[in-house]
Amino acid sequence: MLHKPTRLEHDLIGALDVPADAYYGIHALRSARTFSLAGEGLHPALIVGLAQVKKACALANSRAGLLASELADAIARAADEVAGGELHGQFITDALQGGAGTSANMNANEVLANRAIEHLGGAPGDYSVVHPVDHVNLSQSTNDVFPTAVRVACLQQLGGAAAAMSRLQEALQAKEVDFADVLKLGRTEMQDAVPMTLGQEFAAWAQAVKRDWWRLYNVGERLRQVNLGGTAVGTGLNADNRYIFIVCDILRAITGLPIARSENMVDTTQNCDAFVEVSGLVKTAAATLAKISADLRLLSSGPRAGLAEITLPEIQAGSSIMPGKVNPVITEAVSQAAFQIQASDLAITLAAQSGQLDLNAFLPSIAHNLLKSLDLLQRSADLLGEKCVRGIGANRETCAGHAERALGLATALVGHIGYEKATGVAREAAARNLTVREVALEKGLLSAEELDRILSPNEMTKPGIPGRKQPGAL
Repeated sequence: MLHKPTRLEHDLIGALDVPADAYYGIHALRSARTFSLAGEGLHPALIVGLAQVKKACALANSRAGLLASELADAIARAADEVAGGELHGQFITDALQGGAGTSANMNANEVLANRAIEHLGGAPGDYSVVHPVDHVNLSQSTNDVFPTAVRVACLQQLGGAAAAMSRLQEALQAKEVDFADVLKLGRTEMQDAVPMTLGQEFAAWAQAVKRDWWRLYNVGERLRQVNLGGTAVGTGLNADNRYIFIVCDILRAITGLPIARSENMVDTTQNCDAFVEVSGLVKTAAATLAKISADLRLLSSGPRAGLAEITLPEIQAGSSIMPGKVNPVITEAVSQAAFQIQASDLAITLAAQSGQLDLNAFLPSIAHNLLKSLDLLQRSADLLGEKCVRGIGANRETCAGHAERALGLATALVGHIGYEKATGVAREAAARNLTVREVALEKGLLSAEELDRILSPNEMTKPGIPGRKQPGAL
């Protein structure tokens, strides 16, 4: 059996054989052998964030006169490759790891050092050329690099999630227009209520999604202040002032994000409440998606024995035993994604509150759960909009039939015959299986012309007393 060539590397614990062609080193390898909890690696956005932070640090160290320009350029070139999607397979640490992200930071240091060594004509593992700690990690600590990278990654993912919610809003608003003239029965507490239009129902969903978009669009403000330059506990020990005052400006230019140095880097190093706030708004958006999904399932239930007021797009066969059955699978899938986001929010909350004293050791869990939740939200909103909402049809006759026979129509009569008489009309209509219109006409409470005017869709689905000219109306 052939053995792959290896190189021997040393760390505080001892020595390990590392594959000779690997860009990772002993620290990443030891971590990968220790932690296999999540069963998946760092989120791609976090890897990109780490690369961007490392590039900013290298350039800041060079401009401050702390790092030779050729070394800084080689590290920056390697970082650009990683940020562009290369070498992600060399990030081998598990997403859930002890050490507050030290393994992830060292993995980044090793990958960038070894790739930079190649750019300078050397071979991976020759740390006399570029050293993972002395050069790539110069002026830094895991405790300012990792939180900053998490913030960068979350800011970048927030934009995608907010955009997806905006696209869903547009899809719902298009249906609002399509169904503006479809009279249907409103329902409260799962009971028949008063008429409304199907367009009004879609408009309400669109407005809820719009609020979620606005929250996500604005909450990035909570993440823009970073502790880069604060090193171990936010005091900036071992970081030159020349470096501290330019590194965030460079990172802002690299990422295009509104990054700023925190006014209190000790606070930003130890407290993770900003991530809890962001997660809470992601959870809120997920709750909106779950609610809309549940409503769509109810309105499309049937097709013969349910509400059947709308028809969802047919995506796949719904049963291995019942021929012809089609299930509302998109809404079911989106609901499950929402449940997962809500569960992740609890994990983020627990991790944030469990940080002790001057550092939160559980930031890897926060990063893992929040970035995955942002992914899930973006994909769920797009899935719901593209595969479900845009293809929804209205069963106009069913909607009209439910509205016509609704006992809630008696509410429209209250302004003309009073609550007590209207109640009697509703009760008799229910007992005799008649419509509200039929009973009111039979009892001579209102004329046919009056009932036509009062019970017209336009009158019953807008503010005011139906059938009565409003003050100031033309």
